Amino acid sequence: MALTIYQVDAFAEKLFKGNPAAVIPLNAWIDDELMQNIAMENNLSETVFFVKSNDKYEIRWFTPSVEVDICGHATLASAYVLFNHLGYSNNKIIFHSHRSGELIVTRVGELFTLNFPTDDITEVPISDDIRLCFKSTPIKVFKGKNDYLIIFSSETEIREMNPNFNNLSLIKARGVIVTAKGDQVDFVSRFFGPQSGIDEDPVTGSAHTTLIPYWKDVLGKDQMDALQVSARGGKLTCKYLGERIEISGQGSLYMIGTIFI
Repeated sequence: MALTIYQVDAFAEKLFKGNPAAVIPLNAWIDDELMQNIAMENNLSETVFFVKSNDKYEIRWFTPSVEVDICGHATLASAYVLFNHLGYSNNKIIFHSHRSGELIVTRVGELFTLNFPTDDITEVPISDDIRLCFKSTPIKVFKGKNDYLIIFSSETEIREMNPNFNNLSLIKARGVIVTAKGDQVDFVSRFFGPQSGIDEDPVTGSAHTTLIPYWKDVLGKDQMDALQVSARGGKLTCKYLGERIEISGQGSLYMIGTIFI
C-alpha cells in the first residue's frame, strides 16, 4: 500500500516557522495501530488523517505516542492540502471528529480560519505538583477539558521558561499551557505536553480554545493577536464568538512524498 503524505508548516507565513504537521488523506480508514505507527515514524507533534464522508471530512490526529481529541494546527494543515493540492473548490470545509464534533475551516486568500468549540475552564488551586514544574510561582491555574492553563506575570517569564519535563509528564492532562500578557501582542503562550509524547509543541491551535476565553475576560475584548513564543514561533489572530472561537493563520508546504507500507 502506498499513501501520499504532505508536510505543512501551520500558523507560518514562511517555511521553518509555525508548527509542522504530516497530512495523510485516505480513501477509507486504515487500522488504528497502523496510523499510530505512522505517526511514531513521522515523529512530528501531529500526524493527521482524514476521509471524505458525503460533504464532510472525518478527521483524526495522532502524536508519536497517542491519539488526541483535537488539534488546531494539523486541521489547518489538512485544509491547506485540500484547498491547494486536492482540488477542493468551496471556501469552507467542514471536518468532523468523533471526539470533538464539528470543526470548520474557511479560506480568504492565504489566510485560513479555524472555527472550533470554546473550552470550558475552571479555576483550580495551585497544587504542589504544578509548583514543582516551574522555577517561578504561577499567578493562577485553570483546568479545561484537555489541558491545564497556567498564568504567569510577564512575557519574559514565558519566553525564558525551562520547565521540569519529568514533573510535567506526571500532570494528568493532555498538556500544560503557560501564558502571560504580551508586550507587543495581546497575549503570549507556550505549550508543553511530555505526557502526550511531545515536550514542547511549537504552535498549538487547540490550546487557544482555552486561551481565548480567559484573555477575553481579562482584556475585555473579543478580537486579539497572539504569539506562541516557542523556538519556531507562530502568530495567531483570535476571535471570541461565545460557544465558538476563531483562530486564523497561514500555512506553508514543505514536502509531498509517498509512504510505502
